[in-house]
Amino acid sequence: MTDASHPAIGFGRIACMLPVKDINTAYDFYAGVLGFTKTFQNGNPVGFMILKNGGAELHLTLQPKHKAADFNIAHMMVDNVDALHALCQRHGLRIIKSLQNKDYGLRAFVFEDPDGNRIDVGQPIRP
Repeated sequence: MTDASHPAIGFGRIACMLPVKDINTAYDFYAGVLGFTKTFQNGNPVGFMILKNGGAELHLTLQPKHKAADFNIAHMMVDNVDALHALCQRHGLRIIKSLQNKDYGLRAFVFEDPDGNRIDVGQPIRP
C-alpha cells in the first residue's frame, strides 16, 4: 500500500547498529569467530566500525556504558543455521532460544554476542 501524497520510495540496504562496550572485543568476535571483514572505521580511539560478510552488514558503535536489551536487536538469515549454532556453542556463547524448526518456516535460534546483544538467527526450512 502506498500513500498517494508521497512518491514511491525504493529502499536499499539497511544495516544493524550494535552497541558494544569494547569495540576491539566485538571486532575479534565478529571477525574472528563469524568471519566478518572490517570495511570502515572511524575515530581515534575507534568508536565506529562497519563489518561485512556476504550480504550482511553490521555497524558497531562504541558505548562503554552499554546495557544489553532483554529482547532481540537483530535478525540474521544464514544458509547453515546448524553450523552457526554449533559455532556459538563451541565459543561458549549464551543460547537464549534453542535451535528448532518454527511453524513460520524457519529453523532458528537466538544467541547473545559478547556484549549481551541478542541476535535471532534463521534459515528457511526447505521441503
